[in-house]
Amino acid sequence: MLYVAMLTIIDADLNAKVRPAHLDYLDKLYKENKVVMAGPFADKKGGMVIYRADSPEEAKTLAEADPVVAEGARTLELREWNALQFPLA
Repeated sequence: MLYVAMLTIIDADLNAKVRPAHLDYLDKLYKENKVVMAGPFADKKGGMVIYRADSPEEAKTLAEADPVVAEGARTLELREWNALQFPLA
């Protein structure tokens, strides 16, 4: 299953400090096939990560271990996502 993590910045200074660890964490999970894609929003107020996990609990564990979440630089909203398979017809 896929899970979308919406990560809104709540402490810009802390976010800047923790961001390198955040990127390293996402890169590690990508190599483990647990992150599908990720990136910042154009308004620079946060970003999104799409996780691949076997359960909601695993997705929550992965998302909460992200340094920007664990250190309190960003809030986390995690939702299961049913991506459409194209072509539809």
